[in-house]
Amino acid sequence: MSSSSDVVLTLREAFSGIFGSISLAAWIFLLIPQLVENYKLGSAEGISTVFLLVWLVGDLSNLIGAVWAGLVPTVIALAIYFCIADFVLLSQCFYYNHIKKSERDARDSAVDSQSIDDSERPLLDRRNSEIIGLPGSRRRSSAASRKRRDSYGSLIRPDHDEIATGEEQSALKTWLTNTFSVLIIIAAGTLGWVFAWRSGAWSPVSTKGGGSHSDGSAPLGAEIFGYLSSVCYLGARIPQIIKNFQNGSCSGLSLLFFILSIIGNLTYGAGILFHSTTRPYVVTNLPWLLGSLGTVFEDILIFVQFRIYRDSENKENPAVEAEG
Repeated sequence: MSSSSDVVLTLREAFSGIFGSISLAAWIFLLIPQLVENYKLGSAEGISTVFLLVWLVGDLSNLIGAVWAGLVPTVIALAIYFCIADFVLLSQCFYYNHIKKSERDARDSAVDSQSIDDSERPLLDRRNSEIIGLPGSRRRSSAASRKRRDSYGSLIRPDHDEIATGEEQSALKTWLTNTFSVLIIIAAGTLGWVFAWRSGAWSPVSTKGGGSHSDGSAPLGAEIFGYLSSVCYLGARIPQIIKNFQNGSCSGLSLLFFILSIIGNLTYGAGILFHSTTRPYVVTNLPWLLGSLGTVFEDILIFVQFRIYRDSENKENPAVEAEG
């Protein structure tokens, strides 16, 4: 059996390493956009909790399978990182959806009760003003107030062109941010692979043996947990897709979160297939291929929802402004 140092680096094996490194970079930063989105909104109502819980079960299964199969320490460390990141995002969602929401509800309830207590006072005030006020003073005051209100409203209320320009600038800013983030991830993954290869931390592996799962000898228990993680990854997005459909909106979701998910899944699957397409190797890695490449279709479906619901919201906004 040839050692890794004796294997010649082919173009195909280089692409396998680069794709694997890009996938690693995408997965490391995957949840950060959604964490930031929740923080900016002060809410996590846009993301499905069931989606995150099922995803956590998938990551836990992936971790157990990786440890059971005796994969390299970097793979196990990454699986542990996934689980920690899942717990962080779930904790944030629990805070915003339950603790923070309870505090808001308590404040709103206090404000409502105060409004009810004060609702009787304007009746007395109006009655006194009618007695004390001079004839015609109420009409002049009302007309003057209405004039000031109209002039003030014309200053602070933007017209439709300004609203459209603001939406276009916001969309352009989001597009540029997402594009720049994707390029950074690709560059970081590629440079990371070059550094690992030059330093000897990464080296090509023979496709005839010596690689993890290359000979189809993965323990049965590891394969079972691998398939379980794949099923969880495939099923996790279904609650989110249903939630988006029921709400008629993708508000509260980070588009970059799903962009990085697609990049991570595609490059992960590509890294496996560029290494080898022999039947034993593909069959052994089938659960991981299904879990990565299978979810791409669901992420694309969420992309379509982003597009459809954004267009519908843009069509509704001018009508709302016109009525105002």
